[in-house]
Amino acid sequence: MASVYPTNEFKKGVKLEIDNNPFQIVEFQHVSPGKGSAFTRTKLKNLLTGNVIERTFKSGDKVPAADVDLKEMQYLYKDAEGYHFMNTENYEQIRLNPEQIGENANYMMDNMQVQVMIYNGLPVSVELPTFVELVVKETAPSFRGDTVTGGTKPATMETGCVVNVPFHISEGDKLRIDTRDNAYVEKVNK
Repeated sequence: MASVYPTNEFKKGVKLEIDNNPFQIVEFQHVSPGKGSAFTRTKLKNLLTGNVIERTFKSGDKVPAADVDLKEMQYLYKDAEGYHFMNTENYEQIRLNPEQIGENANYMMDNMQVQVMIYNGLPVSVELPTFVELVVKETAPSFRGDTVTGGTKPATMETGCVVNVPFHISEGDKLRIDTRDNAYVEKVNK
């Protein structure tokens, strides 16, 4: 991992340290105006609070990398105190609050393997696998001929998230979902 990132190496997901706080790049855009010097416009998510800020960097600026570690852990359960995870190597358990989990809760199933991000010895967030397999809990019924139009309908998955799926999908189908953009990828054969 780089100790500093020049603006030309910015990309989505890069973790930076700004004002003694860890941030992750959510969006970025390199801008080269006709007059003046080039710059990079970014949206950064604070990994401790979840707040998103906008920051502009001049071309050539170097920003320190955040000192974060990723640990493979198993998601155990959710209760009133938060989300509980276990390190599968030493069986140590940690808890994250709902603000730290954010929208990732839409895809987490009991016993799922996730990456827990550790900053200065404290767990701050989780990174999910790119694709998860979930079962459709509720959706409108499919009718003969629906596959011809190529449209979509909303489907509620077993975790509670709603995904737009093709018309031919029905309740009980197992689907592969992209956790980055909540998109239907494919139907999984049982």
